[in-house]
Amino acid sequence: MRKLLCLAFMATLAFGAQIKELASILGVRQNQLIGYGLVVGLNGTGDGSSSEFTIQSISNMLQSMDVKVDPSSIKSKNAAAVVVTAKLPAFTRQGDTLDVSISSIGDAKNLSGGTLLMTPLKGVDGNIYAIAQGALSIGGRPSGRGSGNHPTVGSILGGAIVEREVAYDFAAQGGIVLSLNDTSFDTAVKIQDAINANISEDIAKAIDPKTVVIKSQFGDSLVEMANKILSLDVDYAPDEKIVIDERTGTIISGVNIAVAPVVLTHGDITVRIEPEGLESESVEGDIAVGDDAAISPASNSIKVAGKSASIASLTRALNKLGASPAAIIAIIENLKRVGAISASVEVM
Repeated sequence: MRKLLCLAFMATLAFGAQIKELASILGVRQNQLIGYGLVVGLNGTGDGSSSEFTIQSISNMLQSMDVKVDPSSIKSKNAAAVVVTAKLPAFTRQGDTLDVSISSIGDAKNLSGGTLLMTPLKGVDGNIYAIAQGALSIGGRPSGRGSGNHPTVGSILGGAIVEREVAYDFAAQGGIVLSLNDTSFDTAVKIQDAINANISEDIAKAIDPKTVVIKSQFGDSLVEMANKILSLDVDYAPDEKIVIDERTGTIISGVNIAVAPVVLTHGDITVRIEPEGLESESVEGDIAVGDDAAISPASNSIKVAGKSASIASLTRALNKLGASPAAIIAIIENLKRVGAISASVEVM
């Protein structure tokens, strides 16, 4: 287990946010597209003979070009079967281009230098919405996915051309319905009040913590109205959250997330969070690490005293004590279970 833990702390103070950062217009959304295709031109790093679907796909492609070939005679390792995915944004028109991602589904070793052949991209309804084709780019892929010695994931910027549009007559809608990104009574009411105060009185109504309904105004097009509404500022304080990525050992937390008084033992590590106002006994040999947190190497323990007892100070102390990422994550999760942390914990 790695000893190095990457820590990031973000403040959770109230700030002004535009409505477009907090909500989206219901019905204005992107759609997922997917297709099956072939990448050719590989330098012997494509699918092997065990990937029968690749061989059959090559045979089918050649037959569509009036070249009849027995699949059993195809031994090419310069081709690979792939899945192609893309996102179709709202209001995309015919002829627009989309970025596509390509992922190997066979036993190809490397897609570098390959070219994706014409691949239809379908929506959930089975209709073809775009056609993808072009030379793959392998650079810039995340570690473990198309990087290092096994780049089996690639992309093509603007590699798909839109052939079919998603029908949505925005101008014919009787009003605007906002769907909040996060469920929050407070945010829904603030958005409602901001619209009524700046656009027109009683035009907006929060019907639940996720939805705000807005009536259309006579004389204004919905496009103009949506532009005004989405640009309004709202006082907003995001919910406190701790995000843990167990794969990388990364913890992201607000700097002011407090930890209630508690005593916790994990393996040979002891954590003691003392109540505010209680004087902490100082032991010779203790090492101060800031924010009233001190570690005792001799007893492998941590003491955090006073109102500065926070996830930030606790995690910093655990890291200095040499706790593994797995141990730090387990301690934070257990602090949440016993109610010592009020913020939500999200594990990825």
